[in-house]
Amino acid sequence: MGMDGHHPPETLTDIQRAARFFYLQKLGFGGKVDGRTFGTATTSAPRINLLRIEEDLSQAHLRLSRTVIEHLPWEECIRRYDRPHTLFYCDPPYWGTEGYGVKFGLENYDLLADLAKTIKGKMLISVNDIPEMRAAFKGLNITHVDINYTVGGGGRPTTKSRELIIRNWG
Repeated sequence: MGMDGHHPPETLTDIQRAARFFYLQKLGFGGKVDGRTFGTATTSAPRINLLRIEEDLSQAHLRLSRTVIEHLPWEECIRRYDRPHTLFYCDPPYWGTEGYGVKFGLENYDLLADLAKTIKGKMLISVNDIPEMRAAFKGLNITHVDINYTVGGGGRPTTKSRELIIRNWG
């Protein structure tokens, strides 16, 4: 064991690493893989019950049993699966945000817009409502929505934001 009482991840088996990842993601806030933040609450039960982890994993297994996981650049994945009956939901990083460990320059939003305009399938995209995004996706069907983020719940203050929902069909 390490100094903090935890096994270093590199000494775990693949199954143990998968269970550790599942556990950390279930407890983490915001889906971040690096630099996770964790919250606690005094008014609700914990989000994970170790006595039921097998049941949780079994449910995840059933939900993912017909899923194909690709390890491709995002634009290649879109091209590979593009069919008239395909719906792509794209949720790229908000432009100007940091912390997810992924570099996603403005040129990627331009490429995403070009793909949306030329693919056979339908594409739905959500991005932050800023002038750069309105410019990148000009010519597509753009709707804005107001979003209230409640950080951590429990009656804490909300953060107001606007998001663009972009689609390549009427």
